[in-house]
Amino acid sequence: MHFKSLFLWSVQTYKELPTSIGQLNALQNFDLVGCSRLQKLPTSIGQLNTLQNLHLNNCSSLQELPASIGQFNAFQNLDLVGCSKLQKLPTSIGQLNALQNLHLWGCSNLQELPTSIGQLNALQNLHLCECSNLQELLTSIGQLNALQKLDLGGVLAYNNSLHLLDNCIHSKTFIWGGVQGCKNYLHLLAN
Repeated sequence: MHFKSLFLWSVQTYKELPTSIGQLNALQNFDLVGCSRLQKLPTSIGQLNTLQNLHLNNCSSLQELPASIGQFNAFQNLDLVGCSKLQKLPTSIGQLNALQNLHLWGCSNLQELPTSIGQLNALQNLHLCECSNLQELLTSIGQLNALQKLDLGGVLAYNNSLHLLDNCIHSKTFIWGGVQGCKNYLHLLAN
């Protein structure tokens, strides 16, 4: 099939997608917004070599992403806003050389980011707002040379804040967000 876009908004039927989804080899945009019963994606999704955008907003039962997502060659945008049961990202995420935007707002069970995230050379925007269980950002965040915006609203807890800010200052990124445990918002602009 030669679909370039597939929109499955608020489909409550699937807990997982059929493996045949990997046969949509021309797919560029895949939108699963509001599929709140969806728990996982099939490994065959890695066969979508032309996929550029994957929107999984409010797939609140999604627990993990398959390692095969690292096979996306043209992948630019990964949107996981409101995936509140997502606990970790696969290490293979570091293989997404074209990824520009990673939105993790409200991934409240996300506890850590893989160290491979520092390999995302094209990443411009990293949104971690309301990732309330995220314990720390790794020093590999400082390796994101293309990073323009890092949103940490509602993420940091008390003593972790200075450690995180040190990493970000070295990458000369814009940091925005209300940091828990600090009285003021932090705004650092790249010179």
